[in-house]
Order: sequence, then C-alpha cells, then structure tokens
Amino acid sequence: MNKKTLVIGASTNPNRYSNRAIKALRGKNIETVAIGLRDGEVADVQINTNLKSYEDIDSVTLYLNPKRQVEYYDYIISLSPKRVIFNPGTENFEFYKILENANIEVEVACTLVLLATQQY
Repeated sequence: MNKKTLVIGASTNPNRYSNRAIKALRGKNIETVAIGLRDGEVADVQINTNLKSYEDIDSVTLYLNPKRQVEYYDYIISLSPKRVIFNPGTENFEFYKILENANIEVEVACTLVLLATQQY
C-alpha cells in the first residue's frame, strides 16, 4: 500500500521533529516529500520551498503552528490526501472542519509515535 507522505514544515535542523519524522519515514521505506522555509536535504529527501503539485499523497504531516497553516489550506486540499496528521502543537479546529468538509481524514497524533508503534 502506498503511504507517500508530505512533510510540511520540514527542517534540516536535526533537533526538529520534522527532521526526525523524515528520517523515521524513510527508515520505514515510506516515500517522502517535503516542504520547508529553506531548501535542503534530510536523509534522501529534498526539502522544497515551493508548493509542488505532488501526485498520490496518502498523508500530509504538519509541523506548522495554526497561524502558519492558513496559507496551506487550499494547497493541501488540492492534493486530495487520505489524511492530514496534526502533530503536537499544530492542533487547528478551523482546519479540521475544512478538511472534514473535503472528506479528508483528520488525525491528531504524533507521526513519530505512529511509526514507532506500527500504527502509521
């Protein structure tokens, strides 16, 4: 099953959870793409600064605070992912409603925990 994942809020800083998530996703051989404020690379994943039109995204995992998410609403919906994962600190009730109205699953969870417990 394809679980291609888009990490939004990706960072090359190894202390950031988005960085750890990319490494964990790739460690499980999950196809991963990433968007961040700065270009760079984590594991074998190129971090892009532009909003690319990715195909076949299963999950979007967010590492942005709710205020920063607003500019990504339409973009995320346009990708038609199966689900959007809201990691700790990214909870956003306004966006939950928008996603649910677009028939996109909302999951409030930690990507790292989901991967570590085989629930991803």
